[in-house]
Amino acid sequence: MVQDTTNLLAPATGAVIALAKTSDPIFSQGTMGDGFGLTPTIGKVVAPVSGKITMIADTKHAVGIVTEEGLEVLVHMGVDTVSLKGAPFTIKIENGQEVKAGQEIAEMNLDKIKAKGLDTTIMVLITNSADKLSGLDVTEGEAKAGEVVATAYLKEAEAEDTASKKLSYPELAAFIIKNVGGKDNVNNVIHCITRLRFYLKDESKANDEALKKQRGILDVMHASGQYQVVIGNEVANVFDEVVKQLGPLDSETTPIPEDDGKNPVSRAFGNLIGFITGSMSPIIGVIAAAGIIKGILALLTLPQLGSLLSVKSTAYITTSAIADSAFFFLPILVGYCAAKRLNSDPIIAAVIGGVLVYPQLVDWGKAFKTMFEIGGIKFEFLNYTYSIFPMILAAWLAKECEDWLKKWLPSYLQMIFIPLITVLVVSALTLMVTGPIIQGVANGIAIFINWLVHASGWVGGFIIGGFYQVLVIFGLHWGVVPLVAQQIAGTGESALNAIICSSMIAQGAAVLAVAIKSKKEDLKELGFASTISAMCGVTEPAVYGISLRYKKVFISGCIGSAFGGLVTGLMHGTMYGFTGGLIGFSSFFNPKHPTDLSSFYTFLIASAVTIVVSFIVTWVWGYNDKMVQGAKVAKKKRPGSK
Repeated sequence: MVQDTTNLLAPATGAVIALAKTSDPIFSQGTMGDGFGLTPTIGKVVAPVSGKITMIADTKHAVGIVTEEGLEVLVHMGVDTVSLKGAPFTIKIENGQEVKAGQEIAEMNLDKIKAKGLDTTIMVLITNSADKLSGLDVTEGEAKAGEVVATAYLKEAEAEDTASKKLSYPELAAFIIKNVGGKDNVNNVIHCITRLRFYLKDESKANDEALKKQRGILDVMHASGQYQVVIGNEVANVFDEVVKQLGPLDSETTPIPEDDGKNPVSRAFGNLIGFITGSMSPIIGVIAAAGIIKGILALLTLPQLGSLLSVKSTAYITTSAIADSAFFFLPILVGYCAAKRLNSDPIIAAVIGGVLVYPQLVDWGKAFKTMFEIGGIKFEFLNYTYSIFPMILAAWLAKECEDWLKKWLPSYLQMIFIPLITVLVVSALTLMVTGPIIQGVANGIAIFINWLVHASGWVGGFIIGGFYQVLVIFGLHWGVVPLVAQQIAGTGESALNAIICSSMIAQGAAVLAVAIKSKKEDLKELGFASTISAMCGVTEPAVYGISLRYKKVFISGCIGSAFGGLVTGLMHGTMYGFTGGLIGFSSFFNPKHPTDLSSFYTFLIASAVTIVVSFIVTWVWGYNDKMVQGAKVAKKKRPGSK
């Protein structure tokens, strides 16, 4: 890749002026490219850039130089001086010669030019500006020959060359690492279902525009203290290559700058969302899969289908246990992932999670609820299977405990006593104090949200359905995901997730309309692939690949989602599993009451309304092939550029 900028020197001593102020209309309108003018007071002319002389006019009034970066620079001496047939000019270089910036290349007799009534202004033009420049800064005023008077901002050549090329996973990983600032700029990297989530030392070193333009990258975002590169369904393969190429990182911690321009509340919220993301995103896939299995089991036991599978059969019990394991041991999974995010010992955190779900402790929790009472507040021995938030806090406490012990224990005692003390202290503290408090609050919030969604009916469904995907854009949906999981764990259902399900289907239907209507092959390919992904509960490829690039498509999907949410709220639909999209149909069967199909019927009607509204609005209003993509906005030019 070429360097980002190139300095241009004053070609002579005199006054630098903007190109628009020069007298020749061809030059001043930028027809020949971006550049600047200089009214000379001394006739000595020097090269404004280093490069190879590629052209010397027969009339000696113009010299062409090509730089190493490929800039084609024209030094045009005077206006209309071609008519003088070279008389006032003396050339000091030869064609094909390499010159250095500031080296003398010509001499012009200013008096002879003025005597003919001609303008002596020297024009410095970059004739291939459209292909090579993203902007040009010019400093007007008096300057001496050889002084820097302009800066050319170069387009990213590598991004342009490879943007339309589908890269292999190793090539794409190398491209991403380079454009996030290189290995030295990476503290850590994780991934969720569709995004690489980098923790960078300096986000300003990342090249947003180059990444956005590259095929295989849907978008980039700055959110939750992370630099997020949206890949889509192939994120896991790209992540593996990124990790392989990064190798051991200098630091896997993810510090937040002391002064990041945010107020303390905003910074704390960003840190919290980032922590939840790192703790939850790696396990979303397995708990979604477990939810599908549970839903299919509920479907197979429906009396309406002749009870194809008995709940007492070995096949049902075994398969149910397989599905339940992801939820039952959720604290272990969450603890492990949270510790990885905090760069603490994941095994210690996993053991603490194991303590919370230890079968005998679960039985004790059922046998005697209250452990002790302080000031009328009862601290209960709870069942922490299916829980999330107590373990997230426990992982943070374990990290703090480990760090403190490393400072005070001699190295020869750390291997044994750090795990010993941390597991004992944090486990006891979580079981007796923080766990009951956090779990009580989390259950209360989950129950309240379920009640609120049910109580608000179609109004709540319409509003949540219409705006949920906006949260996805900013990565804020990760604040909702644990609440949905908590609702299902605590009450066995989530009315909120039923509405969210419609929002996924809506974006899929919107991009399906684009795929069918468009005659652009690349857009059709991406549209059909994104439709399948959204219908399976992952909307990022649809949102970042198409919807936000044609914003009316995104709005069309939100309109369809709002009507789907309205139907869901009006019919008081709910979900009994975690998976969304059409693939989540099985999560609408009530496992406790197999004959109750009300939520499943709600799902069918809401999905049909969502698909029809989203598709029609997109087809009629949201998209046509004459629209211009809006996500990959051209880089803004610097002040002083054309």
